[in-house]
Amino acid sequence: MAPPAPEGPAPPPVKSVAGSWTLKDIISGCTVWARRPTNSASTEWEERRAEILSTRTVDNNEAKQEYFVHWDQFNKRLDEWIPQERILVNRELEWPRPKQPKHGATAATGAPTPSKAQKPSKGTAPRNKKNGGGGSQLLTAQASTPTFASPSPAPPSLKRKAHPGEEDEENEDEDADMTLDLAAPVEDGPVVPVQSKEQEIEKLRTSGSMTQSLGEIARVKNLNRVQIGRHEVEAWYFSPYPREFAHKPLIYICEFCLCFYDSAFMLQRHRLRCKLLHPPGNEIYRYEDISFFEIDGRRQPTWCRNLSLLSKLFLDHKTLYYDVQPFLYYVMCKRDDSGCHIIGYFSKEKESAENYNVACILTLPQHQRHGYGKLLIEFSYELSKRENKLGSPEKPLSDLGLLSYRAYWAETILEVLLTAKEDVSIDDIAHKTSITHADIMNTCKTLELFKHHNAQNVIYVSEAVKAQYERNKAKGRRRIEPAALQWKPPQFTREQLRFAY
Repeated sequence: MAPPAPEGPAPPPVKSVAGSWTLKDIISGCTVWARRPTNSASTEWEERRAEILSTRTVDNNEAKQEYFVHWDQFNKRLDEWIPQERILVNRELEWPRPKQPKHGATAATGAPTPSKAQKPSKGTAPRNKKNGGGGSQLLTAQASTPTFASPSPAPPSLKRKAHPGEEDEENEDEDADMTLDLAAPVEDGPVVPVQSKEQEIEKLRTSGSMTQSLGEIARVKNLNRVQIGRHEVEAWYFSPYPREFAHKPLIYICEFCLCFYDSAFMLQRHRLRCKLLHPPGNEIYRYEDISFFEIDGRRQPTWCRNLSLLSKLFLDHKTLYYDVQPFLYYVMCKRDDSGCHIIGYFSKEKESAENYNVACILTLPQHQRHGYGKLLIEFSYELSKRENKLGSPEKPLSDLGLLSYRAYWAETILEVLLTAKEDVSIDDIAHKTSITHADIMNTCKTLELFKHHNAQNVIYVSEAVKAQYERNKAKGRRRIEPAALQWKPPQFTREQLRFAY
């Protein structure tokens, strides 16, 4: 019997002495120093700490290795495969911190002891906890004991994670309840061999299975580049596409139906049969060359699932769900003679307990930095005005999403303040813009608009803020034309919302 693991805090990570290690000592999870180009032309290089997330051989040559690294203090979208020549063996190497056994696990093996949450259900699968998206099941479930391989489900829908970086601890009990029923062997069926955690992680990482743990496997991108219409873009993050598409040099996506293929020839054959020239929904807005389509996840599940897979390539803090029925999708397209080409979209819950008017929002990378993000945000608030509700996006926002929302809130609030002919209050701003009081208060604090005058707090716009507003206004941007919106808030029956109960 193995001796029990020592109790107490984990020891600090061990650093090797520079020059006392080789490339063969590198394992997943360790931190090294590597060279990274500081510009796209690769003319200047810098030395930066990088965490090793995965390794692979080049051309089946064990002597040549590539490493998938996460650069220290950089966004995950910049993670990349680098050759072994860029690893600096003359700098120190830091091994990962030893993991302590989880609560309820034996000290010798780390296997969890039986608990109430892990008892198999009798006849029916357990109901998941509601996380803003109804009773849909988590696709990226993290099993407390990754013993059985779950079957690959249908493509998922997207939902924002409640607390980034805390998903493993937050969903541990919930995922244990759900995963046991998904993975439990059928009665009188064959016995599935037990695999260690390391073996299971490596299997999922290389096979591209769609039932994976975000905290472990999804840190390594499985797609390199995707072609959407005439645009070819690089994938930013992991997305659970089927395993046969993993690590292909280029994936081809139909820009109208969003089906995906691994060769240009297959896409050409598909386009001969595909007659779709716009998203499969109702066109509710048309002004100049911009159109918005409303798609019900209940009526168009395949298209919405394909949209979720595509958007997950460019969104990090997301949780994947089987079901798209709880959501409405509002897709912005640019029209030309060949059809309506998708620019971006946002999804919205049919029934939101927190009054969120946006669940997920994305402008595709090839259309970013053209003002389309603010146009999407403005359209979401125009819908809230029609509903006579105050709306706010679901938190937390991504880094680019937060910048877009802050810019829109600042521009919209300053426009109300500077064009008002009389004093306005926070309630007046909320009524005119449909922005929640909390978002208005946070924006005013960021712009330092609150001043203390005559024993009371007032909103004061300084000359510097006015000048910045005028400079931004002079640049000009597209605006939503309210008269072009032909839409009424949809009404759903209890039967149509049964996923929420």
